[in-house]
Amino acid sequence: MKLDLEQCISEQVAIKPAVKEEILSMFRESGLDAGEHFVEAGQYCRKMAFIRSGVLRIYNLAEGQEVTLWIGSDHSFITALSSFVFDRPSRWYIQALTDAELLVITRDDHFTLLDRHPGWMEFDNRILANSFAALEQRIFAHLYMKAEDRYQQLLQNQPELFNRVPLRHIASMLGITPETLSRLRSK
Repeated sequence: MKLDLEQCISEQVAIKPAVKEEILSMFRESGLDAGEHFVEAGQYCRKMAFIRSGVLRIYNLAEGQEVTLWIGSDHSFITALSSFVFDRPSRWYIQALTDAELLVITRDDHFTLLDRHPGWMEFDNRILANSFAALEQRIFAHLYMKAEDRYQQLLQNQPELFNRVPLRHIASMLGITPETLSRLRSK
């Protein structure tokens, strides 16, 4: 059942089979029902998940409105990063938008693997670098791209989201209103 995680790791770094088995053994199968939270703002996030299937979003509330930071789907990792890494309360809610199958590793097991296996550290560094690059791209898009261009970029890079995620969450992530998203989609 952990073949998709094993493939994800193998595509990023070369790790000996015995080490890979140890890494995979640290992940536990878990699930979330649609609407259920992986973590809530104010809680300590002491786990990270590989999304085997499903869609989760990271969000918070601003002036009573939900603001979606990021939407993760099949074969991606998700956690409240600063809470997980620095052991502080999360700023974010992470919620399943669909029923989700997860492989979850605890913070303690993750850091144990970092201490034991340079290959896991290299993999972790790649995950962090990819996350940082995605954040950098999002900041650039919000500062320099028109709403229509941000929409087109998301449609090109993650078209499956439009069939799996309520449009209000996609609009929020794009920094536009649901009405603007509807106008863009009708063009």
